This record gives sequence, structure tokens and C-alpha cells, in this order.
Amino acid sequence: MLIGDLVRFRPMEPEDAEALWRWNSDPEAMRWLDDGYPESLAQATARHSERERNFYGHVLFGIETIAEGRLIGLVRLSGAEPETGDADLDIYIGEKDCWGRGYGTEATRMICRYGFAKMRLHRITLWVAEANAAAIHVYKKVGFVEEGRAREAFRRDGDWHDLILMGLLDGELNA
Repeated sequence: MLIGDLVRFRPMEPEDAEALWRWNSDPEAMRWLDDGYPESLAQATARHSERERNFYGHVLFGIETIAEGRLIGLVRLSGAEPETGDADLDIYIGEKDCWGRGYGTEATRMICRYGFAKMRLHRITLWVAEANAAAIHVYKKVGFVEEGRAREAFRRDGDWHDLILMGLLDGELNA
């Protein structure tokens, strides 16, 4: 288990399916994420129970508060290959009452440290909607830099938004 000052990471459990379903059904929580199509709680539970175990190429952790032991989000490094030393980062805080409290920043730093130290990655990348100012602020604070842009690649509420490619190299993580 990885532990910080505010949050700890833990493996996802079958009983977490309900929280994930609730977050994925919340338009505000999913505003800047690819939300796919609606699914029932039964479908989400079945999909969650079939989730593969963590391995080098794909690690997924629940983000839990230290103070309450409450699951508030998730973080994942995927697509990792030892030959390239590169992985993709996905993170979100689904509990809206936990937004803006430093949990996402600490979790982003922790997963990057884990990727560089434990997985021996050289590079971590992510895509973020240009209009998601809060996330971009967190990523820049941690040390990510803008590396590219996919123009009008994300649609939300009838409007097209650019997606920004951001990257972080081993040694660039801001403490």
C-alpha cells in the first residue's frame, strides 16, 4: 500500500463497484472524461468483478483518504512497456466534496513516484481537455509540461475542445 499525508492507494475491491458506478453516472464528475454510455449498477458490478489484476503494463489503485478511510477516486498507469519506459496516466477524484482539497495533487505525485521508482519508467504521459483548468493546474504543479495538442478532439455539451498532451520525465517531478 502506498501512503501519503492525505491519501493512500489500495487495490480496488468488488464492493468499490457502487462508488465507481455513482461517479460514472454523475455528469459533473465526468464532465472532462470520456464517459461512454450509461450502464446499470449490475453491469458496472459485473465489469468491475472481471477487472484483471495489476501487472507491469497496467496498475490501478483506489484513492482513499487517510483521515476517513473513504474511497474518493482512482488512479491508473496503463500501456507501460519496459522497452519504452513509458506509461499513460489516468486519475480522477469522483467524490465532489473532495475536489480542491489537495487529494488529486498528492495522488498524482504518488503515482508518478511509484511509476519512476517501482516500475522504472522514464516517461509518464496524459491527455487532458484544454477547458479542464483545475486538472491542468495540478499537472503543471507536479511537473508535467505541454507537449502537443489534438485539435477539437473531445466533444462535450455540443462543443468541441482541444485535448492537450502532457508529459513528465523521470527527474522532473516537483516534490
